[in-house]
Amino acid sequence: MSQFSRRQWISGVFGGAIAAQIATADTPNADDLAGLSLKQASDQIHSKKLSPVELTEACLARIKTYNPKVNAWITVMREQALAQAKELEKEQAAGHFRSPLHGIPIGLKDTIDTQGVRTTAASAIYEYRFAPEDAEVVRKLKAAGAILLGKCNMHEFDAGPTSAVSYWGPVRNPWNLERVPGGPSGGSAAALAMNNCFAALGTDASGGIRVPAAYCGVVGFTPTYGRVSIRGIVPFAWSLDHCGPMTRTVEDAALVLQQIAGYDQNDIDSVDRPVPDYSAAIGAPVKPFRLGMAAQFFDHLDEEVARAMDEAITLLSKMTSGIHEVRLPSLLRAGVNAEIAAYHEDVKGVNGGGYEPATARVFPATADSAKAVDYIRGWRELQLVRRTVDEDVFQKQGIDLLIAPTVRRMPPTIEESLVAPATGGGRGGAGASTGGGTATPATPGGGNATSRTQPDLDENTRPFNGYGLPVISLPCGFSKDGMPIGLQICGPRFSEVSVLALAYAYQQATEWNKRKPTLQPDTKVPTLSKAASEQTGG
Repeated sequence: MSQFSRRQWISGVFGGAIAAQIATADTPNADDLAGLSLKQASDQIHSKKLSPVELTEACLARIKTYNPKVNAWITVMREQALAQAKELEKEQAAGHFRSPLHGIPIGLKDTIDTQGVRTTAASAIYEYRFAPEDAEVVRKLKAAGAILLGKCNMHEFDAGPTSAVSYWGPVRNPWNLERVPGGPSGGSAAALAMNNCFAALGTDASGGIRVPAAYCGVVGFTPTYGRVSIRGIVPFAWSLDHCGPMTRTVEDAALVLQQIAGYDQNDIDSVDRPVPDYSAAIGAPVKPFRLGMAAQFFDHLDEEVARAMDEAITLLSKMTSGIHEVRLPSLLRAGVNAEIAAYHEDVKGVNGGGYEPATARVFPATADSAKAVDYIRGWRELQLVRRTVDEDVFQKQGIDLLIAPTVRRMPPTIEESLVAPATGGGRGGAGASTGGGTATPATPGGGNATSRTQPDLDENTRPFNGYGLPVISLPCGFSKDGMPIGLQICGPRFSEVSVLALAYAYQQATEWNKRKPTLQPDTKVPTLSKAASEQTGG
């Protein structure tokens, strides 16, 4: 069976052929219902003004209409979601509510295991991979009463920052279908921007949550390393991987994080530390905060990103106790090629499928450069930096939070991201050299950075994964042609409450999060060239 016909068959069986699978929702105001914030939907569920079934049908209707345009979903769990919604509706009628997420439809990145449902990591290798049990975050979401709508498209095995490379075809940016949505968690961000769900989970090893949040005009939160369990999630690199919420508002991010955070004894990287009340950050005073800026994050910004950041800095300076320049520690050797090679050494597909061409150029080189001695040295440096970063950056330099642009440049087109020559360091680096001077891509394993065809969009997000710090991206402006621009706010380890407080205050002082894509049901999907199509599925 050819790859094309096999993909058609599996999509028809498991939900990829969405237009043929999802019946039109009966709810006349499906668009209005799906456009509510998570908090608004939760309040109406708890007041019994809306039912879980109504919300689920509204989201499914939006998926049916818009997924053929943005390709944000790999598997839609239509029947399971509706059955779950009906059970939760019975609990609602009885006055039993599990959490603020009770009856709320949520998406999952396709690296997050869901029992009995395909988890493919956007790869032909895992086309028929069905998880035997739930990831810990999925178990927590189910316990909280969230409704799982399906698995979101992404960059294959997290091997790039665009989400253009996927066995299931590229994810497209809802604000402009020719452009990338960012990645690797691009489907999660695109689904949110198109009101396909009220929240989604993404993963982040070097910006996988924050880059697509910035490019799609939503909120993406990467919590402190170890705050949220990564057990049951297909890894990119265990030492850098984070799982976190993607939402349309900061308040919604706090609600989701509350349910997925916490210690997991069976995750060796999980941290046993009490989980605070994240909603306490909403409306908390931010005037006492002293903010820091590291100059290298502002090098070579696109003109429109620079303009948006200038406006954000001016506003944040008035809202807080001021902004000061700071220096950050270097992470030159803290690479993890050995971890990538360790996972992929035994990755085999039951159907004989392989990596997409763009991914295949990354992982063999990664394995070849993975030396144990370099990994051990890098791992020890990583642990030392994480032990000292709070003192060296925040305490000694007298700041409470850091701010930076999420991405330095506007999103490239899918076409140019697939066919352009390599433009930066390889995936997997813990961070750029951030001790002042010229920023240099981190080199996993200590050698030359892995070559790739993907643009280096995560140079401003990578360092925070190395430091293991909590950092959020939220909208801070738009380009002249209507593309979103993102602002990062970062704090010391386990300072999620402070990060959320400033992010919420900034969101309330602006209108950026209220803008929505103008994509219409009759919008035509651009066609890729043969050269670009050969680098990705679809």
